[in-house]
Amino acid sequence: MGTQDNEQTATTGRRTLLGAAVLGAGGVLGLSGQAAAAGGGHGGGGHGGDGHGRGLKSLPKPTIIGHRGASGYRPEHTLGSYQLALDLGADIVEAGDLVPTRDGHLVCRHEPEIGGTTDVANHPEFAGRRKTKSLDGVPTTGWFTEDFTLAELKTLRATERIPANRPHNTLYDGRWEIPTFEEVLAWQDEQTRKKGRQVWIYPELKHPTYFREQGLGLEERVAKVLRRHGKDREDSPVILQSFEPTSIRRMDRLVGNPLVVLLSGADTRPWDFETTGDPRTTADLITPAGLREIASYAQGIGPTLDLVIPKDAAGRLTSPTTLVRDAHRAGLLLHPYTMRNENPFLPAEFRKGTDPDAYGDVFGAYRVYFATGIDGVFTDNPDTGLLARQDLVNR
Repeated sequence: MGTQDNEQTATTGRRTLLGAAVLGAGGVLGLSGQAAAAGGGHGGGGHGGDGHGRGLKSLPKPTIIGHRGASGYRPEHTLGSYQLALDLGADIVEAGDLVPTRDGHLVCRHEPEIGGTTDVANHPEFAGRRKTKSLDGVPTTGWFTEDFTLAELKTLRATERIPANRPHNTLYDGRWEIPTFEEVLAWQDEQTRKKGRQVWIYPELKHPTYFREQGLGLEERVAKVLRRHGKDREDSPVILQSFEPTSIRRMDRLVGNPLVVLLSGADTRPWDFETTGDPRTTADLITPAGLREIASYAQGIGPTLDLVIPKDAAGRLTSPTTLVRDAHRAGLLLHPYTMRNENPFLPAEFRKGTDPDAYGDVFGAYRVYFATGIDGVFTDNPDTGLLARQDLVNR
């Protein structure tokens, strides 16, 4: 999630939080019913589930979503990151930013360009694959998944994407390979059996217009895989998301899964709107009329946190917008992104010192965001999010 990301204390604080989550997992996980009762809920439109352990309404509120797994602690979009998010108690694991290979398989990478998240640069046999492409109008240089077969990608290993902020994660560079969507779905089933509870995942369709222009349409491929695994229904534990509204509209015709439209800055235009000449910006989509339109084909929105509470020029939070209220009136849930523990990613008033690897007052930030009534949040640190929810419930 979050192509448009805002892109510790450190060691001691980090270990304390991890220890609290692991040692207290039973208590944190036991929150679910309380949190759901406390949070109420907006299940969305016709895909909402029955509220009895199935569908969106079975999830606790606010829902804690492991962003690309537990990417605060492991290289993102690896089975190691997904597993840790689940073990730390995440309600949903964002297992899969989906991009295709040259031979049509779906793999999990934050972007099709993999120079920043794998060791591909260390493979001389792939040196000639490095090129510059226009990715949603932005010249991007590197190696791209669509230029590799699945077998070739499987020779690579994942690395930490933001080592300046997360040097501790570089310990795990090279440990995990790039997972396929098929492997993620098999992992989901295995973990559901082992955990004795339904494991939820939240894949994103990345750059659908870009890939459709290359003859690698994502929507049909995703739908085919979900149908093959029997996970294409209204109560299936797979929520699908995309920054392109037309992609979500297409998915609405192909599957019954819960669907979420991702929203970037207010003055930005989704790339599918750019290519089709649709003049609307995100600001138009978050008006009451725009939200009602989204509700006709989706069950939720995934706005950047700045659309919920804007920041001033100094990076401090201002007053909440009416987005939460307006979305709920339209029957949509809100899962904004992204909460991270490190200073650079927090509003200015919650930072502590200037060390980019140090943790700030993230619990203070959670309190402010949860007070707006959001239905959940993407976080790189699921254990921290669960403790913040516990604070909310026990307040």
